Amino acid sequence: MKAKLSNQDTFTIGLMLFALFLGAGNMIFPPALGQAAGENIWIAIAGFLFTGVGLPLLGVTAIGLTGGSLNDIASRVHPVFGLTFTAVLYLAIGPFFGIPRTGTVAFEIGVVPFLSESTNPTGLPLLLYTIVFFGITFWVALNPTRLVDRVGKILTPLLILVLGSLIIGAFINPPGSLSPPSPNYESGVFFKGFLDGYLTMDAIAALVFGIVVIKAVNDRGVTDRKTVSLVVLKAGVLAAIGLTAIYLSLAYIGATSLDLVGEADNGGEILSSVASYLFGSFGTVLLGAAITFACLTTSVGLVTACGEYFSKVYPKLSYKTVILIVTLFSAFVANLGLTQLITFTVPVLIAIYPIAIVLIFLTFINYATPVHNYVYRGAILLTTFISIPNAIEGAGLNIEFGFLHALPLYSEGVGWLLPAVAGGVIGLLILQFKQKN
Repeated sequence: MKAKLSNQDTFTIGLMLFALFLGAGNMIFPPALGQAAGENIWIAIAGFLFTGVGLPLLGVTAIGLTGGSLNDIASRVHPVFGLTFTAVLYLAIGPFFGIPRTGTVAFEIGVVPFLSESTNPTGLPLLLYTIVFFGITFWVALNPTRLVDRVGKILTPLLILVLGSLIIGAFINPPGSLSPPSPNYESGVFFKGFLDGYLTMDAIAALVFGIVVIKAVNDRGVTDRKTVSLVVLKAGVLAAIGLTAIYLSLAYIGATSLDLVGEADNGGEILSSVASYLFGSFGTVLLGAAITFACLTTSVGLVTACGEYFSKVYPKLSYKTVILIVTLFSAFVANLGLTQLITFTVPVLIAIYPIAIVLIFLTFINYATPVHNYVYRGAILLTTFISIPNAIEGAGLNIEFGFLHALPLYSEGVGWLLPAVAGGVIGLLILQFKQKN
């Protein structure tokens, strides 16, 4: 066994993690934020980086500190909760939403612009594309010991090359100047960017990708827990630096795009117009390639993580069998179309995202000083009590929970924050009461 990894190995694993995080959504949200924030871009992107980069880094590090198991973290609440929440999170970020979304987004941005107007984009073209896309995903994920080499040394450099060409072109020949901010970004700019960072969903993905990074370290002969944790932290920092550079650049492109694009509906439209402006029809191909590489690497990472987890929980199912089931199911779900996927699954993500954030922070507190499971239970219980009704309201079911709107910070999107703190304090008080009696 090795005592430590070489700097080159650590760098390669960091590149892999960077590529796993950088999905299509991560490329689309910063330009949209940039155009909306305009002259206030730097304050807005600072808030975005806090949740879009900071929380994922904390999530990966938390997994590294616990030895690579989300179930270990969640089981501190209760073993049943640990098993249930971990399974829900893997299914949500995996075959029910996250993995299918990679295929549909890659198709809509990389293929649909080249189809004729008479072609039904959700019919045979989408079916054929998803078969190829998820076939490649299955092949790359088939041998997880070679994941670092395939993603870190092949796909990631291609992704950086394509993105770099687009970004450098935009800085050399900017589409316009910084525009005035939209009404939503005239005040409370930092906190608005802070909430927009949730859209990346990378804090959840970090809890899934952590096991992939640890497996990559273990496959290189390093198993010492402290050494593994340090390598995971270094890889996370490298990925965070890469994401920060990409987000800053794409946000700036969006902030200077108003004169060229007008008020765009989404960041994909901004990037497509800027790519066409810079490189003509070749720019559309370039953007399609970037989106495809970004989606493919994220898809591979999620499939691999699901394979590692479910084959461990259900030993009768081999890793190969699990990833085959996951990729086939994901291909099927992807053919429902992106709009339907978002409609069905965003409320689920709204429900579990606050729980994941609270678990991440409790893990760091527990690492510094032991935290009793009563504190975990109190914090998670009240967080869940707020996040699930919030998700139901967000699902558009015409069901309102009046008490939610009376919560501090609810209008800012973090109404669960103070209840989580209160729940932890209540758990601590209950523990002290029982100890005295």
